[in-house]
Amino acid sequence: MARRAPVEPTVDPALVAIGLRPGDRVRWRRRDGEHWHEGTVARRERDGSVGLHDAKGAARAIALERLEVRTTGPRGGVQWEPVAERAARDEQLGLF
Repeated sequence: MARRAPVEPTVDPALVAIGLRPGDRVRWRRRDGEHWHEGTVARRERDGSVGLHDAKGAARAIALERLEVRTTGPRGGVQWEPVAERAARDEQLGLF
């Protein structure tokens, strides 16, 4: 019996345009001063928001301005970067 190759997740060009990939860890707040909620990126929604799944598995759509993405800092530590800033930087790099 032949083994099947693992299926690679499809890359959403709309997500790549803002510097995200499916499975990236993100966090958001409902209001300023509240605690952070974490989830994983799933897709880009039609209205421009990011579709994700929270810790309980529920699907959510959160605006770019409210999201932060988990990154690795220069010394290997965890850092959180606003998605809006990452999207602006990635769009500018595409011009060169």
